[in-house]
Amino acid sequence: MNRVYIKTYGCQMNERDSEAVAAMLRGRGYSIVAEEAEADVVLLNTCSVRDQAEQKAIGKAGHLARRKKKDPNFMIGVMGCMAQNRGNDLLDKLPDLDLLVGTQKFHAVPDHLDNLIASLQGQGPRPATLVDLAEEAGSQNTIRDHVPDQRQVSAFVSIMQGCNMKCSYCIVPKTRGEERGRPIDDIVAEVEELAAKGTREVTLLGQIVNQYGIREFPFADGKSPFVQLLERVNEVPGIERIRFTSPHPSGFKQDLIDCYGRLDKLCEYIHFPMQSGSNRILKEMRRPYTIEKFRRILDAMRERCPDLYISTDVIVGFPGETEEDFALTREAFEQIGFDMAFIFKYSVRPDTTAAPLGDPISAEIKDARNKELLEILQQSSLRRNTSLVGTTQEVLVEGPAKRGEGMYLGRTRGYRKVVFPGSERLVGELVPVEIDEATVTTLTGRLVLAGV
Repeated sequence: MNRVYIKTYGCQMNERDSEAVAAMLRGRGYSIVAEEAEADVVLLNTCSVRDQAEQKAIGKAGHLARRKKKDPNFMIGVMGCMAQNRGNDLLDKLPDLDLLVGTQKFHAVPDHLDNLIASLQGQGPRPATLVDLAEEAGSQNTIRDHVPDQRQVSAFVSIMQGCNMKCSYCIVPKTRGEERGRPIDDIVAEVEELAAKGTREVTLLGQIVNQYGIREFPFADGKSPFVQLLERVNEVPGIERIRFTSPHPSGFKQDLIDCYGRLDKLCEYIHFPMQSGSNRILKEMRRPYTIEKFRRILDAMRERCPDLYISTDVIVGFPGETEEDFALTREAFEQIGFDMAFIFKYSVRPDTTAAPLGDPISAEIKDARNKELLEILQQSSLRRNTSLVGTTQEVLVEGPAKRGEGMYLGRTRGYRKVVFPGSERLVGELVPVEIDEATVTTLTGRLVLAGV
């Protein structure tokens, strides 16, 4: 009963939460397996940002329940945002669950599994679903574990939990709670431990990452707590690259803009969610900026860092979005020239302020708008990638590529994927690669140094 498979839905924060749970379970003697069929326990770490994500997780849990009917000792757990959002109501749909754990109780999963397995192996009836959805002070400090003695070339580091923004479409404040930041010293200590095990790149994670500590920790010399944290991480020996996600335009001040070019390890890449190019829709979304302010920030960023790569989030089909509103989004999307984007079709989330508006825009219109932006994105991304052909790029080697014998995958500082002929000994190294070919998503090249 000690083989556990964890399936993760959703964002990078969910991925990091799953990593931490896996590390805690390994420390307790559990084996984390790579195949669902090999597991005695399957844990689903879920997402609630879109209805589709919830439906996928519910469908998977229902499929697992059929296996449970054949194997009564098989166990199913649901963790994370959907568990927190739906709570005990989820048990009406999924009565066969053994474990339901909310976003502030990931660290309790090993204890809960120990107790469930002990009850199962004892005499008597199978225990009812164990439900733990309570809030817990200090829970932001519990997502810190990484797999012992295992090297991660690139690692996620959670610096905070929760969100104080009230975007009308977003359920995260309900599922993740209010903003709570970890102490800078604790975060830096985690980064130092990762560096000692061979990590070369860290991505700092927070729902509104540049709001880190804004109400908890003091400013120093005009620098926000987040900028102070970036400076400290920049000083950690062995770390060569720093990224962060996701920031909010409202928290993007001059002290953070000035970090680009000043902190040598901070990569020339930013994920910067736009959501809409229409000021009217931004107001309805309760996004406290205009598209003009959004573009001024990016202009200031590009002035400071001319080689900046930018990704974004956009929602199409928000209630009331007219053709004129979408035309403004399309115009901004084209003019800014994003290198990557996550384009979402709006779906109603319960208990958000937009929920009473319903979902009046048809799926066909949403699909058409989604495809239109994707076509623009492909052109923009290909144009940027093609401009790199003939240049030499610094690439952090992550490991073997999925396709092509002897081919390895890495990323540039601008977060572009590069595939090239290499060898295992290059994993974790920064190598110069001359770019020969480009597609929308991938660069192909060859090592510059002869004999490597």
